[in-house]
Amino acid sequence: MTAVPDPDFGTENDDEGPSACVLVFNANDPSGAGGLTADIQAVASVGAHALPIMTGVYVRDTAEIHDHFCMDDEAVTEQARAILEDVPVLVFKVGFVGSPENLSAVAELASDYADIPLVAYMPDLSWWQEDQIDLYQDATNELLLPLTTLLVGNHSTLSRWLLPDWNADKGPTARDIARAANEFGVPYTLVTGIPLPDQFIDNVLCTPTAVLCSNKFERFDAVFAGAGDTLSAAMAALIATGTELSESATEALAYLDRCLESGFRPGMGNVLPDRLFWGHPDSDDQDPQESSFEISPNDTRH
Repeated sequence: MTAVPDPDFGTENDDEGPSACVLVFNANDPSGAGGLTADIQAVASVGAHALPIMTGVYVRDTAEIHDHFCMDDEAVTEQARAILEDVPVLVFKVGFVGSPENLSAVAELASDYADIPLVAYMPDLSWWQEDQIDLYQDATNELLLPLTTLLVGNHSTLSRWLLPDWNADKGPTARDIARAANEFGVPYTLVTGIPLPDQFIDNVLCTPTAVLCSNKFERFDAVFAGAGDTLSAAMAALIATGTELSESATEALAYLDRCLESGFRPGMGNVLPDRLFWGHPDSDDQDPQESSFEISPNDTRH
């Protein structure tokens, strides 16, 4: 699934560091919950390097999204082409890009680099106006999904989008959603947050005909912001490093679970995933008097 960069590229540079580069298209999120912040931290955490392309900016806090300002599609294209001509990119990761015009710009870039896998994440857009949601999702169907290698999204979000006329008593399965995505050309779909009994959720990677892997986790008693961007960015990075798809899903979901387990509440709103949980010293090993900063009085656990 991964593209291979020119073997002669950078041979004179002996600097150590991540060699797998992921081009991420997303909006800036000033709360740090999702958007480009989530992409950069998650990609770095699993051993790759993020090349962030800003597509717009959210107006949001940790509780909710109030508005979004979209960048011009030409600005998005120019950002991406400049770095694509310089750095070998192994995976595209596409989050919320804000407009059909930007989706068209991303699709054109992806078409020009058709050998690079594309991971697309569809967030919950319920904060937006209904007509804008429809236009954006219709453009995604037409422009982006035919170029998408892996679609990532929450069960409820993907169901409402891809199966709007579903009227069975029982909700659609992950394979039902994968079949709907495959009608637009998507070969693989990762469906998250599938409700199970006893406060568990399932996360299923599948094709229209087969379940490739299933990972169950206990539901946290908290409302999180930024989980989807974190997971999809981690998936993109793992694919870029050459990890097999099913193993990428399992590792990315385990990483997300640790991020949520270590979640913190920096403001008065939702809990944010701690994507750098691995870099913090264990509390049992550190004398509080030695800390160089004051611990926040807000809740820091889910």
